[in-house]
Amino acid sequence: MQFSLAQLLGRTCPTIDIIDVGAMALEAQPEYAPILAAAPCRVVGFEPVQAECDKLNAAGHRNRTFLPHFIGNGTERTFHLTNMSMTASLYEPDTAFLSLFNTLAEVSTVVETCRVQTRRLDDIPEIANIDLLKIDIQGAELDAFRGGPRLLDATLAVWTEVEFAPMYKRQPLFGDVDAELRRHGLSLHTFHTLEGRAFKPIMAPQGPTAGIRQHLWGDVIYLRDPMTLASLPADKMLKLAVIAHDLLGSVDYAQLVLQHYDRHHGGKLWKWYMQRLTGEDPGSPTLPPG
Repeated sequence: MQFSLAQLLGRTCPTIDIIDVGAMALEAQPEYAPILAAAPCRVVGFEPVQAECDKLNAAGHRNRTFLPHFIGNGTERTFHLTNMSMTASLYEPDTAFLSLFNTLAEVSTVVETCRVQTRRLDDIPEIANIDLLKIDIQGAELDAFRGGPRLLDATLAVWTEVEFAPMYKRQPLFGDVDAELRRHGLSLHTFHTLEGRAFKPIMAPQGPTAGIRQHLWGDVIYLRDPMTLASLPADKMLKLAVIAHDLLGSVDYAQLVLQHYDRHHGGKLWKWYMQRLTGEDPGSPTLPPG
C-alpha cells in the first residue's frame, strides 16, 4: 500500500468524527495520527486529569477539542489518582496482583482519591456522531461503552485498551468488552499490541518492562461486522474504507467495503481501488453524482 485513500478521494472524502476517551498524550502523536494527516477530521477528546487536558488544548490544533470529563456510565464514582497519572483509574489498582510482576505495582500506587461524577457518551452535547472511538481509561472501558449505546450502534471502528487479567479490583476484562461491542454490531478485527511482564524474580532478557509469556493488557481494534456492511449509508462506507486503509492498512477489508459501496450506491470505486493496489494508475475515482 503506497497511497492514501482519503487523499485520492479528495473533496469527496467525508469528515471523520474521532472521539478520544483518555486522551493523555503519552506519545508524540495519537494512535489515529495517520487519519489526521490524510483525511478531514473532527476530534473531541476527554482527559480528566486537568493538567493533561490543558496541555492538549494548549497545542491549538484545528478541529480538536478536549474536555476534562470522566467518561463512564453516568454514576458517581471514586477516582484513584496514582503516582503515575497514566495508571489512574475509576477502579482501584490491585496491588497484591500487580506485585507479582516486575515494575507494575511501582507505577500504580494510589496517592489520592476523590469522588467524581461520570458522564455518559450519549449525553454529551459535543458528540453528535462517532466514526472512530479510541479509548484507554485503565479498566473502565466497559462502563464507557455502556454509557453510549445510541452512539455505538453507528460507530464504525473502536480502538480500545483491554485487560486480560485483573490489574484493577473488580474490573471488567477482555471477554466482557468483546461481548458488549459485538452486541453493537462491531467485531474484532485485530490485536494491535499485546503487553505483559515477567513474574518476579525472573526478568526477561529485554529488561524489566518486557514480558515472557504472560499477556496482561493490549490494544484491540474492532470494525463493523462485515456481514452488516450493506446497511451503512454511503458516507459511512467511505469513512470506514478510509479508516481501514489509511489507519490500519487493512486493504482486504477496505475493498470489501467498497464492493458494497458500488453495489448499493453506484460508482466504480472497487475496480479503481483494486487497480491502485496492483500498481496501476486508473486516474481519479468515479463516484455517483450527489
